[in-house]
Amino acid sequence: MAKTIKQIADELNENLDALEHLKTESNYLRGTIEEGLADPLTGAISDDDTKLLKFHGSYQQDDRDVRDERRKQKLEPAYAFMIRVRLPGGKATPEQWIAMDDISNNYANHTLKLTTRQTFQFHGILKRNLKSSMKKINESVLDTIAACGDVNRNTMCNPNPYQSNINKEILDYATAISDHLLPKTNAYHEIWLDGEKVLDSKEEVEPMYGEKYLPRKFKIGIAVPPSNDIDVFSQDIGLIAIVENDELVGFNVAIGGGMGMTHGNPDTYPQVGRIAGFIPKDKVIDVCEALLTIQRDLGNRSNRKNARFKYTVDRFGVDNIVKELNTRLGWEISEAREFKFEHNGDRLGWIEGEKGVWNYTLFIQNGRVKDTEDYKLKTALREIAETHTGDFRLSPNQNLIIANVTEEKKADIQSLIDKYGLTDGKNYSGLRRNSMACVAFPTCGLAMAESERYLPTLLSKIEDLLDEAGISEEEITIRMTGCPNGCARPALAEIAFIGKAPGKYNMYLGGSFNGDRLNKLYKENIDEKEILESLRPILMDYGKSRLEGEHFGDFVIRSGVVAKVHDGRDFHS
Repeated sequence: MAKTIKQIADELNENLDALEHLKTESNYLRGTIEEGLADPLTGAISDDDTKLLKFHGSYQQDDRDVRDERRKQKLEPAYAFMIRVRLPGGKATPEQWIAMDDISNNYANHTLKLTTRQTFQFHGILKRNLKSSMKKINESVLDTIAACGDVNRNTMCNPNPYQSNINKEILDYATAISDHLLPKTNAYHEIWLDGEKVLDSKEEVEPMYGEKYLPRKFKIGIAVPPSNDIDVFSQDIGLIAIVENDELVGFNVAIGGGMGMTHGNPDTYPQVGRIAGFIPKDKVIDVCEALLTIQRDLGNRSNRKNARFKYTVDRFGVDNIVKELNTRLGWEISEAREFKFEHNGDRLGWIEGEKGVWNYTLFIQNGRVKDTEDYKLKTALREIAETHTGDFRLSPNQNLIIANVTEEKKADIQSLIDKYGLTDGKNYSGLRRNSMACVAFPTCGLAMAESERYLPTLLSKIEDLLDEAGISEEEITIRMTGCPNGCARPALAEIAFIGKAPGKYNMYLGGSFNGDRLNKLYKENIDEKEILESLRPILMDYGKSRLEGEHFGDFVIRSGVVAKVHDGRDFHS
């Protein structure tokens, strides 16, 4: 008799990864975090609690720029913490923006990072200020629970300032999904908000997650065609809005996307989500919960490198996952409906919405909000927040939308834009406007190479090649990460660089401009000189030989530079 998929999963998980035991023994994510925070003798917390802290929305890090020097001085690393906010759909009020700005000034490194998952990230928070920062976030009616860890992360959705007739409905679904899939443990409120302690943990249960939570992180996003700005095929669950007669009727569901991999391990790879079918909009929370529990029950808990939902889908096949989904739902999802994506970027500058409101999309390179000597971006945005009566939308491309600006306020906002010389990026090259980078050095412990601090410099040198080729206005997606975990979704870019070692990158080409195809390794372990030498002839050829309307990623495939990749299992071949 053939084994069931549950039997196969149980056999796979006979030997659990150590983190699975840690989660089980953590008393629903409490561990000894509270005791570690109270220890004045070190700026760190224990390794076990560092792992549990992620579920609360924070990572322990250290400043790698000074790591060697501190080691020579026999000092412990310069420990500090990153905090990530849970912000479904990237929507924040002006009051919340001001609160985030205050936290960055009072507790962090005086900057805000707008992430590729549409939320705020703080860096450089000392252990003694961690709890105060969490409390301030909560006072702004936001939180950080489940912003990291083996749970559903921040739920994304298309900001869609030019489709505002359905924007609110889409945002409401993103928020409802995020809230419904939150862990139920009281640990977050106990540790950070001085909530009442649960005296007997037997009273507490996680009805959806269980005591082991998920095998790995889980990501959900909603895209609204023709814009694929959330990179819907990179999500564990990608929801593609189907709009008929200007009404949202439901979603096509894509399953098993994910960007991370491990260098040198062919059993790991990025993957694009596969379309499973169509669901009516009122069933979307039920479907997301059912798919999450499928991953909970069938995912790989013995090997974290092979534990994302994409590997579960590939292991059992889309058809079997859909059958399991239908069984858990008690009804069958239907055939997918037609849709078309045209791009995965932002529409910059002023765009008129419905009912007399306006939206201004501001280009923010790599999502870093800070003041420099000649560009007072952070100061400007605070002043805008102080006068703005609409809201802010953090874009999936690390840009910022000053949204729902009334006709009366538009002139005031424009005056501040002019005063501080803020840019919508239209004066930049098409390449720079479509660039993204992860944080990498000095704070990310996983980084193998620079990313955020280096990409602008590399872009300037590639822009010289674009000028030479006469294609400086061509829209080309380019992304860089300091490691292969894929935080800036590099595997979907037309040009991508993934860090291999300090100053060395793997270069990938051939992703699609609308985000539905993976790229392919072109050159391995190369430095800046080799990057520019490799790109120059390809860009020159593109400038001379491209077809009308042909994007760069399509050109390099048509011209045979790299092979087309639609399935991650072909990524390394």
